[in-house]
Amino acid sequence: MSNFTQNPFASTHSLDANPFDDPTPYASNSVLPKDDSATRLEALSQRERDLERREQELNQKAEHIRKHGRNNWPFFYPLIFHSIPDEIPEASRPLITRLYQLWLVLAGTLVINMVACIFILVAGAAGGGSDLGSSIGYLLVITPLSFLLWYRPIYNGYMKEQALYYYLYFFFGGFHLLYSIYMIIGIPSTGSAGLIQTIRMFTGHHWVAAIIGIIATVGWVIQGLGNAFYYRQIWAHHKAAGHSVEKAKTELATHGAKAYFTRG
Repeated sequence: MSNFTQNPFASTHSLDANPFDDPTPYASNSVLPKDDSATRLEALSQRERDLERREQELNQKAEHIRKHGRNNWPFFYPLIFHSIPDEIPEASRPLITRLYQLWLVLAGTLVINMVACIFILVAGAAGGGSDLGSSIGYLLVITPLSFLLWYRPIYNGYMKEQALYYYLYFFFGGFHLLYSIYMIIGIPSTGSAGLIQTIRMFTGHHWVAAIIGIIATVGWVIQGLGNAFYYRQIWAHHKAAGHSVEKAKTELATHGAKAYFTRG
C-alpha cells in the first residue's frame, strides 16, 4: 500500500524532470536572436555613421566650391576644376599624382627644349631656325593638348571609372610615347634638342647649348619612361575592371561628349 502511494509521487517527479519543464533549451535558443539583433544593430549603426561621414564630406566640398569657385586650374587663369584629393578615389591618388607630375616634367622640358634650340641657333647650326620655330610650336601646342588629350582623360577615367576615358588615354597616350621617343633622338631641324643635337653641340664646342641639350634630353627620358611605366599599370587596371569597346560606345551614346567636361 505504501508502495502504491509512493509510485504516483515517483511518477509525478519523473514528469517534473521532463525536458518540457527544463528551461535550458529555451535559454540556449533565446541567446541566438539576441546576438543576431546586436549584430544587425551594429551594422546599421556603422552604416549610419558612414553615411553621416560621407554627407559631411560632400557638404565640405560644396562649401569649398561655393567659397572658392569651381574652376581652379591653371592657377594663373582658372578654366577647369582640378583636385586629385577631392575627385580621385584614395587608392588611385598616388598614380594620378605621379601622372600629373610627369605632365609637369613634360611642360618644363618643352620650355628647356625651346631654350636649347635658341642656343643651337646662336651656335650657327644648320637648320637652327627650323629648330627654334618648331620648338616654340611644340611648347604652345603640345603643352595644352597633352593635358587635354591624355592626362585629363585618365584623370576622368579614375574619377568616373568609365571605359571611354581609358580608350581616349590609350590612344593619345600611345601617340605621346612615340612623340617622346622622337624628341629623345633629337633629329636636326625638327625642333628637338635631343641626343643627336646635343652630341653635335659637344663636338662643335658649343658648351652652353650642349649642357642645356643634356637637360632637355634627360627631361624627355624621364617623362617618357615614366609614362610608359604607368601606361602598363593603367592597361592592367583597365583589363581587371572589365572595360570594353562596347561599354565605351554605350557611354558615349548615353552621355555624349559633354561628359568630358562635367564632374558627374
